[in-house]
Amino acid sequence: AKQYGIDQADVVYEEVVEGSITRLAAIFNSHAPERVGPVRSVRRTDQSIVWPIGGVFVYSGGAQYALDSIDTAPVKQLDETRAGALMYRADGTQYLETRHSPWQNAPYNLWARVDQMYGAGGTPIPPKPLFAYRPAKAKVGGTPVKHVVVGFEAGFESTWDWDVASGTWLRTMFGGPDIDADNVRLAPKNVVVLFVNYAGGAGQEGAEAELTGTGIAFVYTDGKEIKGTWSRPDKAKPAKLLNLNGDEIKLTPGQTWVELPDVSYTVTATP
Repeated sequence: AKQYGIDQADVVYEEVVEGSITRLAAIFNSHAPERVGPVRSVRRTDQSIVWPIGGVFVYSGGAQYALDSIDTAPVKQLDETRAGALMYRADGTQYLETRHSPWQNAPYNLWARVDQMYGAGGTPIPPKPLFAYRPAKAKVGGTPVKHVVVGFEAGFESTWDWDVASGTWLRTMFGGPDIDADNVRLAPKNVVVLFVNYAGGAGQEGAEAELTGTGIAFVYTDGKEIKGTWSRPDKAKPAKLLNLNGDEIKLTPGQTWVELPDVSYTVTATP
């Protein structure tokens, strides 16, 4: 399905769910789109993503184990029942290509009025930053790369191409440019790849990405690849990204996508 509003998210997480497909968890703070979606169900990984952010967590429903999981996170929950007029179901066919025609019907047609959700509660305001950022003119280390492939399985391979003119990474999915319902090419300033272990097995029902501890990180920013590690001993705080010298990796101000491939998946970058 084509997404609404995803280009306006501050941070987007891409996580592996059952069947090895991926789902997106989008974080909004500095923008307030009136239509975001389609809104889908909660997964076990989500509580660990949102724990250091707080705020309002928006979802359509979910399996009981996933509902129990999100109940442990310090967020204000809005599901379809609790959201009232803040979420609505509407046909999106006029914005969808023919090959996406099934996506006009439930469960693919639930939309969130994010512009009205900031008043629904949720703390802290503002949330603490998830990353460290560098000044606009600061020099960036790392190896120049142009093309990055994140090897998600089941046809969900995600490709990023560095675009010098816009200073962004152009996203390709399903063999073509990833363009949202408003005809905007998805193109963040940064792509952060955190290799994680999925407890229960990547792609299995009920699996959960282990987002605390340490692991390998590849960071793509300003046309460079910086290899290093992520470290997150405390669930209440975001992961720290460190290069191979142990220095904190600083990102380009702007949208960041966080890819969460299983440790067994391959990620390749070419100059």
